[in-house]
Parts: sequence; C-alpha cells; structure tokens
Amino acid sequence: MTDSAATTKIGFYDRLKLATKHRLAEPILAALCFFEAMIIPVFPEIMLAPMIIADRLRAWRLATICTIASVTGGLAGYAIGYFLFDTVGRAIIDFYGAGDGFEALRLSFVENGPLMIMIGALSPIPYKVITITSGVAGLDIWTFVLFSIIGRGLRYFVPCGLFYFFGPVAGEFIEKHKKWAGWGMVALVVVGFAMAPLLFPKSGTVVTETVEQTLGIDLLPTS
Repeated sequence: MTDSAATTKIGFYDRLKLATKHRLAEPILAALCFFEAMIIPVFPEIMLAPMIIADRLRAWRLATICTIASVTGGLAGYAIGYFLFDTVGRAIIDFYGAGDGFEALRLSFVENGPLMIMIGALSPIPYKVITITSGVAGLDIWTFVLFSIIGRGLRYFVPCGLFYFFGPVAGEFIEKHKKWAGWGMVALVVVGFAMAPLLFPKSGTVVTETVEQTLGIDLLPTS
C-alpha cells in the first residue's frame, strides 16, 4: 500500500504540467504577465515553458497572449505613475529599492523614454519600475505603447520561438530530471522576489549609471 502510494505520488513539475492543461491555464498566464508588468516580481516562464513543452503548437498563441497582457499591465503601471504615484506608485518604487535614485531615473525617461522602455522590457530591471516611471515622467502614451509592444514582444516571442523549435528536446530532458526541473521552477519564483530589491541598490543614480556604462551613452542632460 505504501509502495503503491509512493510510486503514484505526483511531483511539483508533474502538477504544474497538469495545471497547464486546465481550461483556465491561459487566463492565469495572462494574469501573471499583467501583474508582472505592474507590481509582482515573478517570471511568467514558470508557466509558459511547461505549456509550450506540453503543446508546442501553442507557442505563438501564448507569446501573443503574454505580450498583450504584459503591455496592458504596463498601461496599468503607467496609470499608477501618472495618477496615483504618491498614494500607490511610490510604495512600489521603494519596494524595488529605486526610491533614492528615482529623480535621476525620471529625468532619464524625459530625455530617453523609448530607449529606457526597451531596456526595461528586455533586461532584468523590474518592468513595473519602468512603467510607473513612464507615467510619472508624462511620457507620450503612444510612444509608451509602441515601444512596450516592441520590447515585450521580443521578450516573449524569442523564448517562445526557442521553446517551439527545441521543445521536444527540452521535454525529453525535463522528463528525465523532473525533480530538478520542479525545484528549478520554485527557485525562479524565490529568486524573482529575492532579487527585486537588490537590482536597485540604495544609491543615487545607480540604474542610470549602469545603463550608461553598458551602452556607452549619456542618459541624463549635461547642463
């Protein structure tokens, strides 16, 4: 009886794989992408990867869902920055450790809004900081939407394409190492929450300086 129960015990990865086949899996994935762009530090790939591995023909559909949901969530973040910064937005910015250097970050958006959106959409910098700052800076809404679509589109269509073409190989590997795959996905969630405050150390213009050093450009005006 005990041996039978042990052999039929479902691991975390198997549970997640079953969850991806649920009728609400796509709405849940969309909600995850929406809130990731607005407030929570989590990687949507923890759902996206198993969903494509389970049925790689859904790759482009899922990439579209993620992009639309993320851009929509970004608009919500923009609205928070534009209308509710003092009551809601500042608390989110402070949580991610960007409060001390926020004025420098805001100025960089005034001068280089499209570039900052692209950097935020594709880099480990929490995208919600980018969307809220865009609203505070009063960045043109259509510019924000256009570059969000481009940046977030690349953010999801590229990995979805990789999963589409290499999904069968990845699926075979994961099936052989289910336990480690499950723990790896748990680690992604933990790392997402743990790293969020560390990406913005408590110093004046660390975000802007880091981007400037990486790209070799000046993001702030030199008046």
